[in-house]
Amino acid sequence: MGKMSKPGGGRPVLTEDTLIGGRVRLRQPRDGYRVAIDPVLLAASIEAGAGDRVLDVGCGVGAAALCLAHRVPACRVTGLEIDPDILRLASDNILLNNARDRVDAVLGDLTRPPPRLAPGTFGHVLSNPPYLEAGKVTASPYAGRREANVEGAADLERWLRFCILMARSGGSITVIHRADRLDDLLAAMHGKLGEIVVFPLWPKAAAPAARRVIVRGRKDIRTPTRLAAGLVLHDDGDGYTAAAAAVLSDAAALIL
Repeated sequence: MGKMSKPGGGRPVLTEDTLIGGRVRLRQPRDGYRVAIDPVLLAASIEAGAGDRVLDVGCGVGAAALCLAHRVPACRVTGLEIDPDILRLASDNILLNNARDRVDAVLGDLTRPPPRLAPGTFGHVLSNPPYLEAGKVTASPYAGRREANVEGAADLERWLRFCILMARSGGSITVIHRADRLDDLLAAMHGKLGEIVVFPLWPKAAAPAARRVIVRGRKDIRTPTRLAAGLVLHDDGDGYTAAAAAVLSDAAALIL
């Protein structure tokens, strides 16, 4: 996530939206980066339980953290966000959802993490990193969209290295990303994580390729990698499939 400024400057206009069938309320900038379904699917895939500590790296306005906290209210979620304006929105959204006892958000850069985030202390680490490599795309005029979508000082390998550092032994690291970056994801996890699951998100049943993947691995585990069947998002009429709607509208867990 990044700055909320518009191309010409000035105060951003906010909208209030809802996720998982109205269960989570979310204020976010009208222009620039907008939360879609990716953080909802990511949050649904986390196998957190009561008492688990969870870290959301690059939490943005808090979408994934709040969705997870709603589904698993007995876990504790901490979000890390680099942009102070976006962090303030995340903090507002935590209050808006009466989630102060379950979710908090801290300001920090994963290249210089705040001291309160101790390595090796989180049972689950999740992230929706920037999808695009710097220098390979035309940058958006909106800083928020640009910084959310395009890698900055921390490329994907460094992003994953930080996620792995923060997880406890046996803890999970789960990332949603573009399917065409799967090689990069697996390379960053190689030798560091095991029990890796690659879970494709298919646009439709007949789609020739997935556009997104959820990839989860466990720290200090050596079980082989597994390719899951994945989830088909849309039916032939462009509505959500029953399985996708259960996750996106009814707060069901996504079993990888």
